[in-house]
Amino acid sequence: MPTRRGSPERGTLSETARSMQVLGDPVRLRMLRALARQDLTVGEVARIIQVAQSSASRHLRALHSAGLLTRRGAGTASIYRCATDPVGPAARAWAAIATGLQGSPTMADDDVRIAAIIASRRIESREFFGRVGGEWDAIRKNLFGQAPETSAIADVFDPSWIIVDLGCGTGEWSARLAPVVHHVIAVDREQSMLDSAKKRLVGFSNISFVRAPLESLPLHDGSVDLAICSLVLHHIDNPPKVISEALRILRPGGRLLVMDMVPHVREELMRSMGHRHSGFSEEDLRRFALASGAVLLRYRRLAPPSEAKGPGLFSALLEVRQKNSAARGPAKKKAAHEKSRTRRIR
Repeated sequence: MPTRRGSPERGTLSETARSMQVLGDPVRLRMLRALARQDLTVGEVARIIQVAQSSASRHLRALHSAGLLTRRGAGTASIYRCATDPVGPAARAWAAIATGLQGSPTMADDDVRIAAIIASRRIESREFFGRVGGEWDAIRKNLFGQAPETSAIADVFDPSWIIVDLGCGTGEWSARLAPVVHHVIAVDREQSMLDSAKKRLVGFSNISFVRAPLESLPLHDGSVDLAICSLVLHHIDNPPKVISEALRILRPGGRLLVMDMVPHVREELMRSMGHRHSGFSEEDLRRFALASGAVLLRYRRLAPPSEAKGPGLFSALLEVRQKNSAARGPAKKKAAHEKSRTRRIR
């Protein structure tokens, strides 16, 4: 009996026919196989399959429309991967086809190019930050949400303090602190970041900018009241050295606020964004503190914003242990501190 228009059988046949059309191109099969092994941008897919980027985009859109791929944004780029649990005729057809693609010389060549793409992603964090410059705000917001510092800042500052913003980036922390503290020293090793911070903070007269590696700060011992190191340690080869330097420049009783990622398994961040470490535990921070003669006062996991796509974050507060505090009366300590403050910011 002829099947009437719009009947379930006709819809199934049409859908199956469209699925066969989507999977009827060898280029698309190679793309699916590559994306089953690795998340890739359009440009990376084009290099692996050796087609023009416009052609790669067209094929990827067709596969995405068929429900075989997922897509997410990363800055201005789109990153594709095979759908985890695809359904429908196209998914069933691909599952059957995929097992027959092993051992092909063409696929072996694709695998070599995939390995080269992955190797090229292992960029140094210096190269990454030098390249992104003023775009870091958008990238950072995509990973960690809007202003995650707001949740941590209530733990730390006093209006009379001199604060150093270590790895200041584009000046997120400095912009929040400058209106409510005595002086802010914004430090970063990358000139592109400092340039962006200076533009952002042009209206403040109580901020000074210093270009320097965080492992070797050109600041005097005991010269600041509080140090902040926000979303920086995971880019540093030697985090304990940065912690040690930060604690060195604090006055006795001064504090260091660290905000960073909790331990995670997001390997793509280390490959593509220059991350050197996959987060830090409470035990890590306690060990860093003890090695530098400090104490870990608290380690607190921060509530993740709903829009954040990156790993969870923590805030940790470290304190420099008091030295010879019993030998100095309150009046002498206050006078010495005020004298030191005046000398430091001249």
